[in-house]
Amino acid sequence: MGISRRSFFKRSMALGTSGFVAAAPSLAHAAADTAKKPYKLVSTQEFTNICCYCAGGCGVICSVRNGELVNLEGDPDHPVNKGGLCPKGATMFNLRNVVTPDRKVKHNESRLLKPQVRRPGSDKWEDISWEDAFNEIARHVKKTRDENFVEYEDGVLVNRNDGMASIGAAQLQTEELGSCRSSAARLAPCRSITRPAPATPPRRPVLPRPLAAAP
Repeated sequence: MGISRRSFFKRSMALGTSGFVAAAPSLAHAAADTAKKPYKLVSTQEFTNICCYCAGGCGVICSVRNGELVNLEGDPDHPVNKGGLCPKGATMFNLRNVVTPDRKVKHNESRLLKPQVRRPGSDKWEDISWEDAFNEIARHVKKTRDENFVEYEDGVLVNRNDGMASIGAAQLQTEELGSCRSSAARLAPCRSITRPAPATPPRRPVLPRPLAAAP
């Protein structure tokens, strides 16, 4: 049977209209469900932070409600990424979660929220305050420095400390590494300073020139 061009278009439009009418209730139901969902960032506080992965230093905005992180996104006002995040940075939200053997996501109960210390001879870690942690670090650094500091060697002023070394993290930026190196060289002063790269072994220690005078 021959079908004219006009008849073909009429039948096509009729079939399309009937399909749309049949799907209309389900579409309306889906739209209603979407409208019922509340905006997830209602009653939240925003805090700015830096992505913890590579040395790019991208800025992020953390949205918190009742002490719980509910959203993480790129910071549009940050000069490095201007709101964008790579796939790895965008999933940083899940660092606080773990996947159970039955494939369910839950908060990591082993996540550390406070500094911890293991005393000499003990096999257990105990929580301490940040103030106590800084004080203990300062005490141990000063003790090690005082015990290993060499001011003169063979009559030559060297101001050297061979009892300490500084290892920077691969995620640190050049400016941060420079600050760490400068602090280590003046605090100890430390001769052995290195930075492990993300995909390469640690470099050979950098031996700075001796300082002119003891700090």
